[in-house]
Amino acid sequence: MTTASEGTLVFLDHAFLTAHTALIFFNLFGWAWKRSLRLNLLSIGLTAASWIVFAPWYGLGYCPCTDWHWQVKEALGQTGLPNNYLTYLFEAWTGAVVSDAFAAKLAWGALVPALALSLFLNFRKKAEGEKD
Repeated sequence: MTTASEGTLVFLDHAFLTAHTALIFFNLFGWAWKRSLRLNLLSIGLTAASWIVFAPWYGLGYCPCTDWHWQVKEALGQTGLPNNYLTYLFEAWTGAVVSDAFAAKLAWGALVPALALSLFLNFRKKAEGEKD
């Protein structure tokens, strides 16, 4: 990572925290609004593709958002970051320490039903001939 000012790095740290967390919530609940159905399906698809396609190089569940965020945090001098973003969120928000394995199971266990629901609602919308 190129050298950036500490202020820029702090801004990027907060921006990644906000955007990445929002992406997680959108993946899980974006199907709830008709207007966001297609975008939700695309977002979940890209997330799952990242987790699977990059697996041979980075491991199953690889997320570029986490990778980039960790680069920022490391530039800020933070070390010992977990492999899984949910592990980080659990500890940051609640103080609870969960294993990366638990967080990975939770991530897949939440994303798969969200994907199934999004697929169902998108295809139902198409079958009923609803407009966007």
